[in-house]
Amino acid sequence: MRKNHEIDYKIYGEEMQYVEIELDPQETAIAEPGAFMMMDDGIQMETMFGDGSQQNNSSIFNKLLNAGKRMLVGENLFMTAFTNVSHGIKQVSFASPYPGKIVPLDLLELGGKVICQKDAFLCAAKGVSIGIEFQRKLGTGLFGGEGFIMEKLEGDGLAFLHASGYVQQKQLASGELLKIDTGCIVGFTATVDYDIQFVGGIKNTIFGGEGLFFASLRGPGKVWIQSLPVSRLAARILAYGTYKRKEEGSILGGLGNMIDGDGW
Repeated sequence: MRKNHEIDYKIYGEEMQYVEIELDPQETAIAEPGAFMMMDDGIQMETMFGDGSQQNNSSIFNKLLNAGKRMLVGENLFMTAFTNVSHGIKQVSFASPYPGKIVPLDLLELGGKVICQKDAFLCAAKGVSIGIEFQRKLGTGLFGGEGFIMEKLEGDGLAFLHASGYVQQKQLASGELLKIDTGCIVGFTATVDYDIQFVGGIKNTIFGGEGLFFASLRGPGKVWIQSLPVSRLAARILAYGTYKRKEEGSILGGLGNMIDGDGW
């Protein structure tokens, strides 16, 4: 039996998705500030410290501690709760912040815990705990980059992650190893062993263009992978916007742009 609020949902869209959550009377969904899109009349918004999973049985110090931990993974100190205070079924919707896919997770079916990238969480049923997951291995801590501090979702309710690009779910068998760019990891179940490995080789290090380290995920368990990390997309846009092409302003330069698909 679930202890977290049990919610129904529907995901709309293809590349710019949003999730509509159906709330029965007194049911609550929690979300990051800025994720809210729209809601029916009869839903009440409330800003709170942390994720609300320990609102009724925790001291002020623990609430502040849990909220403070969220700041370490780049999340907001506050979250917003959306509660259906009416007598009928109501809907509240949350939108993805950039092109990609919304990934629904039923924590009850996933062993009660999923570890994810620190900016992947979108919203969840009330009762789901959102905290930080420190990596125990020294190599991961020193060289993991995005992989050093990750986010953990715990509970038995529904949670929703957002990923950019195409999202692939893989089921790793016991002992099966997957090597992956750290930024391409969306999340994985707690049974998956996570580590960082050095690429190796002087040519790979200097000329490879793929970074010095990659992540290794060893099964058993489920892994969610994104094809285009938003950090990679942002870096390409920034580089393109600040780089002045040498041929700009010439007739051949304009022709070259057309060939490249950039127009005039």
